[in-house]
Amino acid sequence: MLEGNGYSLAQELGSAGSCLEEFQTVPMMQCSGGQVCNHGVRTDKAFYLANEQNPDFTVKPESNLDDLIGFVSRCAVCGGPSKIIARHSFTAEVPECPEGFEEIWEGFSYLMVTSSGASGGGQTLASAGSCLEEFYVPTFVECLGRGTCAYYINNLDYWLAQNPDMTQPGMWGMGNVYSGLDEIMDQGVARCTVCARNTLEL
Repeated sequence: MLEGNGYSLAQELGSAGSCLEEFQTVPMMQCSGGQVCNHGVRTDKAFYLANEQNPDFTVKPESNLDDLIGFVSRCAVCGGPSKIIARHSFTAEVPECPEGFEEIWEGFSYLMVTSSGASGGGQTLASAGSCLEEFYVPTFVECLGRGTCAYYINNLDYWLAQNPDMTQPGMWGMGNVYSGLDEIMDQGVARCTVCARNTLEL
C-alpha cells in the first residue's frame, strides 16, 4: 500500500504490481503543477508485506537499507494458462477447491490494513492476495518519506473471522478476544484455499 498527501492506494497482493524488483523505502515522488517534483516527502508512506512473526515494537525505526530488507517479505511473479481464485471457509477448516480446480496453496483469509487517519487498503476476496500462506501480525512494515521503516502499533490488520454457526451469521464469536498466535489461528482467523484451473483444457 502507498500513501501520499493523506490518500492511500492499495496494491492487490495477487497481482504482479505488488512485487517490486527493487526495494525503496518510498518508491514514488510527489509532483506539483509547477514542474517541480519531490522525492521523500515527510508525509509519504509505503507499506511492505513483512516477514517477522515476532516483531519488536521497542526497536527504533531502521534507516540502513541492508537491515531494512531483512524485514520485508520476498516475492515472485509467475505466469501460466490458469484461472486463479481464492475460497474462504469462515471456519478453521481449509475449504476444498471447486470441481475442475486444483489446490495451489492453503492459507489464512486476509482482508485489509489501516494506518493513522483514514488511510488503508484491502484485498479482493476472490484474489490469491487475500489468502496468505502464513499468519502473522503485524502484516506490514511501514516506511516513511524520511527514509526509515518500522512496525507501528497504530497499524491495524483485518482478517476474516471464523463463523462456524452459519445459522446465525455474524453473531457467533462477536466480542470474543483471542490472545496469542495459537489461539488466534485455532479459534479466530478463517482459513482459505487458492485454486487454479487450466484454461487450455476448457
